[in-house]
Amino acid sequence: MKPAAGARPFAGLLSDLSVSSDLFHYSETISRQSRLASQAAEQLGIPVGVITVAQPEVAEALTVSGQLPESESGVMYRGRAAVKLAGRAPQISWKTFTACPHEDLREPGRVHLDPFGNLHICQGISLGNLFERPLRVICEEYDPDAHPIIGPLLAGGPSALALTYGIQPKDAYADACQLCYETRLNLRSRFPEILQPDQMYGIFN
Repeated sequence: MKPAAGARPFAGLLSDLSVSSDLFHYSETISRQSRLASQAAEQLGIPVGVITVAQPEVAEALTVSGQLPESESGVMYRGRAAVKLAGRAPQISWKTFTACPHEDLREPGRVHLDPFGNLHICQGISLGNLFERPLRVICEEYDPDAHPIIGPLLAGGPSALALTYGIQPKDAYADACQLCYETRLNLRSRFPEILQPDQMYGIFN
């Protein structure tokens, strides 16, 4: 079978395609599978790029904001990465994490939609559910400074979020995401409608 055969149904429908290929997915940074996927997309005229996330030990990996670039970028230590990879990265004082380095929390240019209808400004921080309220209403009612999670993050980053709710951080973390994620884990019972779904926090029933 030619590489393009499996991708042919997407021809003319996709505006672009991003392929992940790194040592978290395969045994080589640029895998045979990613090369075949890229070749198929090119044959069908679909713009394609390869996203690569560096290993935790790569200190020079880029910290990115928004969508991952088509180049090597650093790990964001949230979810499984916070649990399994953060210990391999250089540790930084929690006091330095005074802003969110990845998302525009005040005027987001993109959001994430999960299978349950939750609209996330960042994975695990839901702004509302599309099965319960229209997108237009969720956007119109979004008040970042008054939001119980976003407000403290805007005021002083993950360190402020922890201190606002009386959570004493550890001495150091791999990055701002790890501090934010671990703080939110401690706040889920207080804000269950916002800090969801369970799957974003490693809970699978």
